[in-house]
Amino acid sequence: MVRATFRFYEELNDFLPAERRRREFDCICARAATTKHMVEALGVPHTEVELLLVNGESVGFERLLADGDRVAVYPKFERLDISSLLKVRNRPLRVLRFIADAHLGGLAHLLRMAGFDTLYDNHFDDLQIAEIAAREQRIVLTRDRELLKRRLVSHGCYVHARKPAEQLRELCQRLDLTASIKPFSRCLHCNLPLHGIDAQEARERLPSRIGYSYSQFMHCHGCGRLYWQGTHWRSMRALLKPLLTPAD
Repeated sequence: MVRATFRFYEELNDFLPAERRRREFDCICARAATTKHMVEALGVPHTEVELLLVNGESVGFERLLADGDRVAVYPKFERLDISSLLKVRNRPLRVLRFIADAHLGGLAHLLRMAGFDTLYDNHFDDLQIAEIAAREQRIVLTRDRELLKRRLVSHGCYVHARKPAEQLRELCQRLDLTASIKPFSRCLHCNLPLHGIDAQEARERLPSRIGYSYSQFMHCHGCGRLYWQGTHWRSMRALLKPLLTPAD
C-alpha cells in the first residue's frame, strides 16, 4: 500500500472538498500511480498545475509515487519566475490560441473582439475539442474539469467566473493577456484576421447612408463581412475598456 501526503495551494483548493482545503492530508494511492493520476483523482485538472514538488524536488506528471512521499501542488505563479523549475510540460505555447467549449460562446465572442484567435462551435464534443487543441496547440477554455483531465489536453484553463465579461477579465489577469490585445483585428463571426479594404470598394457593397458616413473599413476574406467604426463598434469598444483595466 502506498500512502502519500498532499498539499494544494492557492486557487487549486477550489477544486477540493472543504475538509482538504489549505491543509496537508494523507491519501492512499494505487500502486504505480503517477503524480498526474493522483492530482486528477483528487479533483484538480492537470492543466491548472504549474509546479509539482515531491519531497521538495520539482518533478513531472509522470513521476511515480512511493510510500511516504510528500506532494506539493502549485498553480500559475504571477509574480515569481520559476521557469527553471518547471517540469510538468514539455514547453510553453509560443502563440496564444484558444478553443472554447459549448458553454463559453459569450467569452469566445469577447476574445475575438479583443483580437485573440478563438475557435468556438457549440457542436464540438469534448473529444473534438481535445483533438483540435492538441493538433493546433490551443489552450482549452472550459468550466468542465473532466474535459481538462483528458490526456490530449496539455494547456487549458478552468474558467471560474460565470458571466462573459467577468470571464474575460479573469483570463486577462490569469494569463497576462493585456499586452497582447489587438481590439477589432479579427472577424467576430469566423475568427479570421481582418484586412483593410479600399473605401470605394466597400461603399459599393453598402447602403449609401452607411458607406459615405465612414472613411475606413475592414474586410474578412473568409466570410466577406465588412466592419466599420459605427455605433456597434463604439458599443463594443465601451464594453472592452473597463474589462481591460485593473479592477479597483
